[in-house]
Amino acid sequence: MKREWKFFIQDIYDAIQYIKEFVGTMKRNEFLADEKTRSAVAFKIENIGEASKNIPKEIKAKYKSLPWTDMARMRDKITHFYFGINYRVVWSVVKKELPAIEPAIAKILGDIKAFKSTKKK
Repeated sequence: MKREWKFFIQDIYDAIQYIKEFVGTMKRNEFLADEKTRSAVAFKIENIGEASKNIPKEIKAKYKSLPWTDMARMRDKITHFYFGINYRVVWSVVKKELPAIEPAIAKILGDIKAFKSTKKK
């Protein structure tokens, strides 16, 4: 049985929260030197990319401010980069791209919850 797209949105949001927790107040050089954190963050970015590939086209069209294609491509870069992961790029995603998408993902979750609450009445 295929999962509903709403669960993939939750997966994206949760992955962002985990990444924020993993990185905390780390500086770039600390992140680059910490294999455990780098690996955990890369894995969560892979999760974000994989989840974004499972969002239906009509939902992507409704929330077109999100870089759905870029999110999926980042996952591909991480999982198909045979000679290693460029963790400087990962750091850039963590510091620049994730903060930009987090509010939009939270809005989708809010819209889903608002729809559920109006549907129950």
